[in-house]
Amino acid sequence: MSDPSIIPKQKEDRQEIQSPHLHIPHFHLPHIKIPSIHWPHFHIHFHDRPLAGEPHPERPFHWNLYGCEALATAILMIAGLTCVIFLSAPGTLFSALLAPYPTLQTALCGLCFGLAGTVAAMTPFGKVSGAHLNPSVTLAFMLSKKIVWIDALGYVIAQIIGAALGTGAVYAIGILFKPWHLFSTEVHYGATVPYTDISIWYALGSEIVVTGLLIMMLYWLAAHPRFKWITPWIGGLFFFVMNPITAWMSGNSANFARSFGPDLFAGNWNGLWIYLFGPFIGSSLAVLLIQSDILGKLHLPEARLVNFGHHGRVPHLEDPDFRHAAPEHYDAYRAHLETLASTQRAATKSASTPSDIKNGPA
Repeated sequence: MSDPSIIPKQKEDRQEIQSPHLHIPHFHLPHIKIPSIHWPHFHIHFHDRPLAGEPHPERPFHWNLYGCEALATAILMIAGLTCVIFLSAPGTLFSALLAPYPTLQTALCGLCFGLAGTVAAMTPFGKVSGAHLNPSVTLAFMLSKKIVWIDALGYVIAQIIGAALGTGAVYAIGILFKPWHLFSTEVHYGATVPYTDISIWYALGSEIVVTGLLIMMLYWLAAHPRFKWITPWIGGLFFFVMNPITAWMSGNSANFARSFGPDLFAGNWNGLWIYLFGPFIGSSLAVLLIQSDILGKLHLPEARLVNFGHHGRVPHLEDPDFRHAAPEHYDAYRAHLETLASTQRAATKSASTPSDIKNGPA
């Protein structure tokens, strides 16, 4: 019979092991392909977290992020402008069908341009950069200290370049296909134009309000684990609702890069300043309201609108869904990865060794 005095001690030991403050990290990675890791620089990559506002001192610039953001923005513009031209240019089938229903036509333009952002976000480029696609979004992240100013500047420049490239692709189609040139020029390549029969300040106010609401909605969704998956999808619904209400005043750009691209090719610079100052003011006011806890206590882990869970790091383009462990688990995680990589190398070597050599002569 066991000594009863030992039983309480055993229970006490078990309680100590199961204590909630004792955290042992677990990594479940045995069946996945690890991206190519350059081990001498792994420490830098692991602790380089530019989208959490903590870039590594040895990596002040993040060219992968900027390049992917430019390409994702170009995809946004190609898909979005194509939809707007088909839906609104006189002479197209969709425009003719929707002409009796201008409110629906305006709403569908907003829906399709918003869903173009979803398409761009779901590409590998959008998954790497976090798919800001909009200088106003990047500004909000910078004001929230989730991205430092030098990376924010890189993003904004990339977005403007991407918007120009995307609009340039739409323009180039018109060179090859003359009817498309006619359609696109009729609507100024999908440009956002302020309504001229009222004061220009109404257009500016509209851009401030629409951008502020957009930023608060995106921020709130991205900060909630239960709802963050909706974040890249919500833009279409947002502009579907807002376009019939306010688009007549300013076109509901809420995005300087989106307005700059078409204006560049249409040669229409009148009112472009509205789409610079309006969205930036709206974004700044939205962050002030968020920081005042008007929407409750919100914690935004990283400057992303898609592909969350990277702790602010730059994902690998060849596998943007691969996620490294949290920063506090560096030592255990690196040891685990090295063991796993060694096991996979051994398995690959074993599989490539001819059986007659492996088993020796008969």
